[in-house]
Amino acid sequence: MEITTPVNRVPRVGPAYARRLEKLGIKTVEDLLYHFPFRYEDLTKVQSISEIQYGQLAVIKGSVWQIKSLRTRYGKFLTLATVNDGSGTIQAVWFNQPYITKNLKNGLRVVFAGKVDDFNHLPTLMSPEYEVVREDGRKGIHTERLVPVYPETAGISSKWLRSRLKPLLDIFSDRLIDFLPPEITRTKKLLDLSESIRQIHFPDNVDLARKARERLAFEELFLIQLNALRRKEEWKKSQGGKAFKVDEKMVSELLESLPFELTTAQDRCVKEILTDISRKEPMNRLLEGDVGSGKTIVAAIAMYVIYLNGFQSTMMAPTEILAQQHFKTVSSLLSSFGVKVGLQTGSKKWKEDFDILVGTHALLSSKVEFKNLGLIVIDEQHRFGVAQRADLRQKGQTPHILTMTATPIPRTMALTLYGDLNLSVIDEMPQGRIKIKTYVITKEKREDAYSFLKNKVKSGQQAFIICPLIEPSETLSTARSAKKEFGRLQNEIFPDLKLGLLHGQLKAKEKDEVLSQFRDKKFDILVATPVVEVGIDIPNATIMMVETSDRFGLAQLHQLRGRVGRGTQESFCLLFIENYSPEAYKRLKVMERHHLGIELAEIDLQTRGPGEIYGTAQHGIPNFKIASLTDARLIEDTRIIAEKILEDDFELQKAPLLKERLNRISSPNVSPD
Repeated sequence: MEITTPVNRVPRVGPAYARRLEKLGIKTVEDLLYHFPFRYEDLTKVQSISEIQYGQLAVIKGSVWQIKSLRTRYGKFLTLATVNDGSGTIQAVWFNQPYITKNLKNGLRVVFAGKVDDFNHLPTLMSPEYEVVREDGRKGIHTERLVPVYPETAGISSKWLRSRLKPLLDIFSDRLIDFLPPEITRTKKLLDLSESIRQIHFPDNVDLARKARERLAFEELFLIQLNALRRKEEWKKSQGGKAFKVDEKMVSELLESLPFELTTAQDRCVKEILTDISRKEPMNRLLEGDVGSGKTIVAAIAMYVIYLNGFQSTMMAPTEILAQQHFKTVSSLLSSFGVKVGLQTGSKKWKEDFDILVGTHALLSSKVEFKNLGLIVIDEQHRFGVAQRADLRQKGQTPHILTMTATPIPRTMALTLYGDLNLSVIDEMPQGRIKIKTYVITKEKREDAYSFLKNKVKSGQQAFIICPLIEPSETLSTARSAKKEFGRLQNEIFPDLKLGLLHGQLKAKEKDEVLSQFRDKKFDILVATPVVEVGIDIPNATIMMVETSDRFGLAQLHQLRGRVGRGTQESFCLLFIENYSPEAYKRLKVMERHHLGIELAEIDLQTRGPGEIYGTAQHGIPNFKIASLTDARLIEDTRIIAEKILEDDFELQKAPLLKERLNRISSPNVSPD
């Protein structure tokens, strides 16, 4: 077995578990070893049964006196055990786990760890973890230690992960060769790789867990920085780029024709982009700005300059609706200047005559050809894979590339995640843009909020109601789900209104159909998951109501808020908080005062960390395995070291192990063994 062996070939995993692991991003042995715990349960202190109190997490070591499984009158299994440690007895109970009677027999010495609660009027260990005491005295992996708790998915528990990781660590711990150059581990006083991987999963103590985390966080950020800096340098060396002439007079005429003045930020970004395309080195720039900040206009000005040079541009959007919106905007800005703007989507046939072609991934079709592609604009760039972007680039001779995002990314994050791109930020909104009135709503005010929404809808306006989940969840019982809430709202709260439902399980065509119906006012209210965040323009929608809003990052809430206020009417964002806590309430109240996404993202980065800013798997922001983008010192440190190494040895010939590791994360491959 090798580090690149597919995870389905790991003993006791198999195809079914491999499919579940893939949802956690785990495809190889290495991925599994690098699936780190996010916290530990301290189960190191064994107590005597006589000391145990209700409500506490207890660890006891005793003998099983009796164990049996019963079937309840509802047809479910109940497993009961009585345990004695010499100081007293306590019962343990498990639900629907009848197999436990095969693992635990009368007379066995066992360690139990679980919460003590009342069951049948007796102190009881509720669904405790358990391990048979080993004859050689060695500790187990589920009790009597700092026990790792991992990110999980359906059918993959932390207990399951621990039981698969321990034998893997036994096999690989001595075979993991440290790829960091020795001078780095020495000067930074980092643990070596083998020890770090061992201690992060099954630490001997808190201090070693901390040192393992430090080493692996350094490694993660260092590799990201190294990768980005190499890509940036390689891009600079790209051959065949075209330097375009910027006709200042013609650009001024276009700007004068606009029914508004560019903001200072838009003007700065236009200058940065036009400077880039006037150089032979191909542009690779990220344009970041809130929804409504005017990114499309900035891109249109760049595409106009390309047109004046006799070249073509293309603009790719992730959805048909967004592509159509861009087509209308670009056409309205440039058609009067003789620019032919075409639209290419899955439902629209290919036409050859264009100067600018706006479209979806249909632009990647072999039928779509460009005579002389000079500029590629990619909107919401994270929604397209690296291969798709590369395919589009192949349609021209090293065209300039401008990527755009409405996701507010703090500068420290942008420089780390997108270090290969130059960054332009539109950090102000156009004059006259309506500020959306935002209110945090506690459950006592829920009925008033419903009445307010109903009155607005009765006057002809429309509303969004956002739920964090698609289906109800046992583990997140307080978080409202779109499907259940849709039924409740339709039947109990708004029976006289028309409601639509939108969520991620719908196919792309079904989503587009629901959105089109909402835009055409076939629905008064759209109940949805956060799938509505990007690229939906419903001018008549004036109310955004977010359920369980404390589960969202501020930047994500801001993007949801940006779905309303697209027309001329006063608009509102109502943030429901289900379980009141002073901390959550204070954090959400920030939304009432701040209206720039970049500011909100910075606040959330400092208070909650990057994993919480955008919600689960949102926006292509990578889920860091262990590093934190709040650690500005480590980010700066790893960047300086990465720059120094590449300056001295760009091809990493002096560090072959590092080069091999970097190549593996840049183009991951799975061995057939």
